[in-house]
Amino acid sequence: MYGFPVEEVRGEFPGLARKINGGRAIFFDGPGGSQVPQSVANAVGNYLLHHNANTGMSFATSRETDQLIEETMRACADFLGCENPREVVFGQNMTSLNIQLASALSRTWGEDDEVVVTRLDHDGNVQPWVLAAEWSGATLRKIDVNPDDCTLDPSSIVESINEKTTLVAVGAASNFSGTVNDVREIANRAHEFGAEVVVDAVHYAPHRLIDIKEMGCDYLLCSPYKFFGPHQGILWGRADRMAELPVAKLRVSTEGIPFRWMTGTQSYEGLAGTLAAIEHIAWVGRKVGREELPRREALSAAFKAIESHENELCWQIVEGLMDIEGVRIWGITDSNRSNERAPTVSFTHPSKTASEIADALAEQGIFVWAGNFYALELSEALDLEPEGALRIGVLHYNTTEEVERFLSVVRDILG
Repeated sequence: MYGFPVEEVRGEFPGLARKINGGRAIFFDGPGGSQVPQSVANAVGNYLLHHNANTGMSFATSRETDQLIEETMRACADFLGCENPREVVFGQNMTSLNIQLASALSRTWGEDDEVVVTRLDHDGNVQPWVLAAEWSGATLRKIDVNPDDCTLDPSSIVESINEKTTLVAVGAASNFSGTVNDVREIANRAHEFGAEVVVDAVHYAPHRLIDIKEMGCDYLLCSPYKFFGPHQGILWGRADRMAELPVAKLRVSTEGIPFRWMTGTQSYEGLAGTLAAIEHIAWVGRKVGREELPRREALSAAFKAIESHENELCWQIVEGLMDIEGVRIWGITDSNRSNERAPTVSFTHPSKTASEIADALAEQGIFVWAGNFYALELSEALDLEPEGALRIGVLHYNTTEEVERFLSVVRDILG
């Protein structure tokens, strides 16, 4: 994309300067976790060194920690597009938070209820609901995928969501195929029957602006370490539900939201890093837009520019791989459907396993992933177990030159 400040962005990430065998490493491992800018590391270190304390007391570091929590909740509210910062919960990771949410919701269900998951999702948004159905006696249904392009089967959506449905769990974007789902359409159908909707936005978060109102969901989860922050999880839920659900908590814990959901002492240094990660993205927005943009508007400007930049790299990868004989891309390959795809590309080749290709790329300093990426349902549906596929994921700090080098090395490996 003309005008995207990719070199200036890269300058914020010390890790990108790493060299392997004398050459600059290429980080195409973003779907498993991004690199972090210096500002995030500084924020984590600054908290630990100068503000470290537990909450709720009148001395300086405790008050500063309370202030940090409030500031980070406000930043996350801007990141998600919600109006009430106290609808934002922090935890160890998305999976732990989703299991906690599933446990609470399962206590409100019965044998006449049905829970719907998809075969496109990461297991972190499948197995918690499988367990919740078992705990409550509810019936589990799974929305099928179209193996030709790794999209959800529309007829299966209609068949799976009905008057017995109590909850639908769906991913905003697939961390395997890159498929971007029409969450709003699914949410509308679920709400017609009075069901709630949980969205896994972990893979979506670094690529596009999250808007919970536009999605129409009731709960949403994401992970800062996928969008340039520390290892932490974020759960958003509607205030009325987060206040009334029977969440497991200690007797001494408050009943106020969001803290009734936040078990034990949180990683306050992680909160500092999450705040800094959101500010990094807002900084990008002000670089491509106006310096005085408020944070939500800056985030919107950033993701508009990021999506355009990443989209160019994504289709450079797709078209380059399609020129290699024998490559099978698992996902959308029609550039006219770019709005349905995140910049994550998975492929297989009959001459080598995904792990063999990944190992050969690693020797050349190109970091990618091989396997099922915890998207076990999809890998099984595509008959790719146990080897899975080779996955390349780009982020805003990746470049055209890196894609060219990657394609050149892959051609040599598969040649």
